[in-house]
Amino acid sequence: MSPLTEALIINAVVLGATLEADLGPHRKIGKIRILRPLLTVALVIPLFLQRPVTHGNGLLVELAGVAAGLVGGLLVSTLMRVYRSPETGKPVSASSWPYVLVWVLIVGARAAFSYGSVHWFPAQVDTWCLTHQVSVDAITDGMIFMAIAMVLVRTLSLAGRSRRIPAAAGSYARVTA
Repeated sequence: MSPLTEALIINAVVLGATLEADLGPHRKIGKIRILRPLLTVALVIPLFLQRPVTHGNGLLVELAGVAAGLVGGLLVSTLMRVYRSPETGKPVSASSWPYVLVWVLIVGARAAFSYGSVHWFPAQVDTWCLTHQVSVDAITDGMIFMAIAMVLVRTLSLAGRSRRIPAAAGSYARVTA
């Protein structure tokens, strides 16, 4: 499979799975909702990352991908409301069009860069890679790391915020002697 195809598949999977899980006014936050993205990431890593670069400018590109994913994950997390359901008393989330728009813009930009580096500006990417001694694989890995970090930050934020919600009004812990 070509690096472009890999990148486009990852982008589609990340976008589809995230929006399916998060979009809506009252999405239950349970173990499956937290574990599914973590399992997806665990499957993506061995399938698409062959040999990450561990030195030089390639490593810096990969770390930049991680940093961009951290920022993107924090951004989308701020666009999701986490609260206790008035009906069930359990944690739920709500997200709407601003959340979707940010995800689509970020994933679309990654996909456009991946496509463009093959079809629109391959000579410029090659020149940049040669000048900075970065392999194309390092760029691909950086994009994958960005996607993974964004999903992980969003998921861990969701899990953490759902645990910190105050108890529902009128509920109390049962005390046993």
